[in-house]
Amino acid sequence: MVGSSHEALHRIFQKDPALLTRALQRVLHVPFPEPREIAALNVDLTEIEPVERRVDTLLRAETDEGTYLLVVESQGKVDDRKRGSWPYYLSYLYEKYRCEPVLIVITQNSATARWAAQPIRLGFPGWHSLTVRPLVLGPDNVPVITDERQAERDVPLAVLSAMTHGRGPRAAPILESLATALKTIDPDSAAVFVQFVDSCLADPQAKQMWRDLMTAIQYFWRHPLAEQVREEGREQGLAEGRAQAKAEMVLRVLEWRGIPVPEHVAERVTTCDDPNQLELWAQRAVRATYAEDLFTEE
Repeated sequence: MVGSSHEALHRIFQKDPALLTRALQRVLHVPFPEPREIAALNVDLTEIEPVERRVDTLLRAETDEGTYLLVVESQGKVDDRKRGSWPYYLSYLYEKYRCEPVLIVITQNSATARWAAQPIRLGFPGWHSLTVRPLVLGPDNVPVITDERQAERDVPLAVLSAMTHGRGPRAAPILESLATALKTIDPDSAAVFVQFVDSCLADPQAKQMWRDLMTAIQYFWRHPLAEQVREEGREQGLAEGRAQAKAEMVLRVLEWRGIPVPEHVAERVTTCDDPNQLELWAQRAVRATYAEDLFTEE
């Protein structure tokens, strides 16, 4: 089963597609042309045969120099099966869209980053029929952003910094600067970024620190409505407010990710008064492909 950190590492680019081109230009120093428009595409690459192939995130970037397909793969560990699947993704997408595909791999692990950066060459020595050269974002090149002003200038990049370095010893100052920077953007976007970071923090101490910071500024699995009810001091109203806030969060996450929400799904979410169930649905919403995926394991 795909872990939530796997999902967060690539879905941040669905939340802010322009972050991906900024990372290519500023972090990897790749002269990628400035996009006029970026749109998310269907990630399903399955053909008629009963073999499912799915990329993590797929974006189409329209630039003055042409149209490019940005294929984002979140990679947790070395997996030699990618030697076959990554070239397949690129050739299939080129055949389908007739646009130049670009493979970007993002990871929290330095060893995995070094492995992913190695070219994939198919053919015989001295004559390669196909060469794939992934661009890799990882802890060795994504900047460590610990300065509050720097974090405020580019909050999504600061989020990516926290997600990428969430397993390392430098997590604390990164999280502190990001917590301050989140106050400068709209609460709805901040709430999504909070969940992305939380899912990528493997160290229990760092995760608890992050949750304490977010509780202090009322973002962690909360909505201003719930906090308003808290201030009123009414226990029943508090429980109802928390449930309503979490229900709204579930639907907002699906909406932000561009997933259609049928009426029966929205009704089931909004009428649920179990905070634990709603929190579970909110976690599933971050990695769901369809709105009905919220309920698939029940």
